[in-house]
This record gives sequence, structure tokens and C-alpha cells, in this order.
Amino acid sequence: MDRDLTPLLTRIAEALERLAPPAVGTAGFGGARLFRHDPQTGAFHPAPDYPLALDSLVGVDRQKTRFLENLERFAAGLPYNHALLWGVRGTGKSSLAKAAFMAVAAENAALKLVEVDRDEVTALPALFDALRTRPERFVVLCDDLSFEEGAAAAKALKSALEGGVSGPPGNVLFVATSNRRHLMPRGHQEDRGLVSAAEDAEEEVSVSDRFGLWVGFPPMDQPTYLSAVTAYARRFGLTVPDLERRALQWAQLRGSRSGRVAWQFIRDLAGELGKPLPL
Repeated sequence: MDRDLTPLLTRIAEALERLAPPAVGTAGFGGARLFRHDPQTGAFHPAPDYPLALDSLVGVDRQKTRFLENLERFAAGLPYNHALLWGVRGTGKSSLAKAAFMAVAAENAALKLVEVDRDEVTALPALFDALRTRPERFVVLCDDLSFEEGAAAAKALKSALEGGVSGPPGNVLFVATSNRRHLMPRGHQEDRGLVSAAEDAEEEVSVSDRFGLWVGFPPMDQPTYLSAVTAYARRFGLTVPDLERRALQWAQLRGSRSGRVAWQFIRDLAGELGKPLPL
């Protein structure tokens, strides 16, 4: 009975393999521009291109210019700095990093982005060593980074950025986004004793010094919020007579003003008007 099922099970397994997106191992990164790294297997899983255009992000012109300058230098093989994008939630830190990458990658096929999970920071030294010998240039992005696990993760990140005796890889730009400039968790515990807690805090704070470029994202004021809403509405052809009033009511219900809140309002409005959006 089992022998009769073997050909069927083999065909099912082969069909599932064909449906699954191929992971990149040592063969290359030619199939996509964005990847997610799996530290358990070492594979790089391709992801779709980020659809939001860089010029769609409004209210962050200074941040956009500064980050883009550094990214373009990296792509061109010029000196660059690892970047920390920090500030209040919803101000467009991750969106800016991905949209800027897409803009620069459009002119540079060798530029790739690898996203890593913040819980896998301890795997960064091994990842950087794996990328070091590749011909491509890699932006390694860690979204919402903080050291919830304490000093061990901080030490791993420092090791990755410094590169040990061989030095940091010249083809890797590390970009982190965080709600906190010094990356420490809000509930930083001191139950290990004052001395140990102080040492852990020093270890974690010192990591932010390894980022040569700090880009701050302050809270969004009302005029900037309305400018973002108006720009999105104009870009996607969304017309209503009371746009600003409705946008302010939306922000009041959410209890905050930010680029994310503006985008969520635009998504709701587009759904109401039956218009498609890229995200």
C-alpha cells in the first residue's frame, strides 16, 4: 500500500517545490532587489519591489535629502556611514529607507536590500561575513531596532559593524530604524544590580555611536500633516470638497498626526471612492 502511494507523494512534493519562491543561497541575487534573510538556514528569500515612490513621502524633505546622499555615495563605492533613522512612530522612517533604496537601485543593478528581523540581531556578524565576499552591494535594514534582549544583542551589532580583525565589509550599509535614539528599551530593567545594569546600559548606548549618520524624525505638526494628505490626494486623484476637515477628524480619532495616519486616511478615502492604491 505504501509503495503505491510513493509516486503520488513524490509528485505532490515536486509541485509544492515549484510553487514556493526560490530562496537564494550561494548562487546569486539576480532574481530580485529586496530579500529577507533567514538566519536558521542562511537563505535569502526574494520579496516584491517596494511600491511607494520616494517623491510620495512629504514632510520629510530634509531627512530624505540627507539619507539619499549617503545611500548614493554607498552605491557609487564612495565613503559612507551606517545610518540610524530615529523618531516618533509613524513618521515614515522605514518607508523612506525602502523608497530611497528603490530609487537608487533603479540606476544600479548591483544594489540589493536585505531585511533582517530585530530579534535576529545576534546573527548579524555571520550575515555580514557571508555578504563580504559577494560582488553586490547590500543595504541591510533592521526595522524598529531596540535591545530588548540586553547587552548580548548590542555586542553582536557592534561586532558586525566593526568587523573584527578583518574590518567592516565595504559592500554593506547597515540601516536601522528606531523610536529611540539610543536604542534602549523603555522598560530597561535594573534587576541585575546597579553595576551590571549600568554596564548593560553603557553597552547598549555605545552602539548608537557606531552609526555615523543620525537622521531624526520629529512629531508632525498640523500644517505638515495636511500637506501630506493633500499631496497624497493629488497624486492618486482623490477629490472631495471637505478633504482637510475630514483629515483632521481622522487624526483626532487616532489621537496623533503622522505620515502613517495621513496614509491610512488616504487609504480609507480611496476605498470610499473606489480608487486603487499601490499599497
